[in-house]
Amino acid sequence: MYINKLIKPNVYSLSAYEAKEIPCKIKLDANESPYGLSDKALSDLRSLKSQRLFTTLNKYPDPQANNLKKKASKYFGVRLEKILHGNGSDELIYYLITTFGGPVLYPVPTFSMYVIITQALGEEKIEIKLDERFDLNLEKILEAIKKEKPKLIFLSSPNNPTGNCFSTDKILRIIEITSEKSIVLVDEAYQPFASEKGFLPMLDDYKNLVILRTLSKVGLAGLRVGFLIADENIINQVNKVRLPFNINSLSQAIAAIALNDKRALKARIKYIVSERERLYEDMSKIRGIMPYPSEANFILFRVKDSDKAYNELLKRGILVRNMKGVVNGCLRVTVGTPEENRIFIDALKGIINKM
Repeated sequence: MYINKLIKPNVYSLSAYEAKEIPCKIKLDANESPYGLSDKALSDLRSLKSQRLFTTLNKYPDPQANNLKKKASKYFGVRLEKILHGNGSDELIYYLITTFGGPVLYPVPTFSMYVIITQALGEEKIEIKLDERFDLNLEKILEAIKKEKPKLIFLSSPNNPTGNCFSTDKILRIIEITSEKSIVLVDEAYQPFASEKGFLPMLDDYKNLVILRTLSKVGLAGLRVGFLIADENIINQVNKVRLPFNINSLSQAIAAIALNDKRALKARIKYIVSERERLYEDMSKIRGIMPYPSEANFILFRVKDSDKAYNELLKRGILVRNMKGVVNGCLRVTVGTPEENRIFIDALKGIINKM
């Protein structure tokens, strides 16, 4: 077809990201929270103030998302000027690469959107394999930095799909050696579930450090709300390419209400972490399963025949993520409710016994 000749080569060679909707009874494949808004947040939504919101949907949303950013500023403990709002983390990653260009360096395996957006924008990608412990291969990364001079470095910690935090000293070494040369983004989508504090407290110490946060993993995936947190100069530059009105009025309002109920968010995160530990312990007892320690809201695990295990789970109505082609021989399961986790463990035991 003639249309193929008009498409940019870097786009033509891409495969579309497929977020397939697979029918199932228990959905544990997308790292979503099993819990949504708290009772208090739902009550606030039903208030007269919230009801008035629905009568103004004929108007554009606040382009600066001022109220939302004020709540985010208080929640994260950073100044308002250091925050940029996005329609999920994906949009903010897109804006960063659009603003600074490439080469773009990241470890593999990691969050797939780094790869997809880099290629979609026609920028050079530099992929460095993680070591055998799923940690950063610092020696090879430093070699690549010296040789390739990347403008952007993406580090997801805790990392998806491996679930571990990268060594803090290695991340700091990368940030320090690239000072005034590269932007280092630490993607902390899963940091709320980690035992480590993350890099927000270090933001003022490193002008080339950018932190990415999202509400998708803590119960608000349907809103598509993310935040870029960085030095004001970086925020101002990236804001130049931000599409106007990029977060709709409903998402802004609901996210602001949720962030205002910090106690409920923290309590649910703590509960998910306790369930993760219990789930990991139960999985560790199953002969033929090797779960990897996790600091996220999911667990990566190795199984002898991952394709068969995946299909057998699906036959029982349980959907997990098959990591074939990313971490071969592994599946990834999201931490669900206690009941969902129990059903998953019982099904997994039965499948492994038959295999």
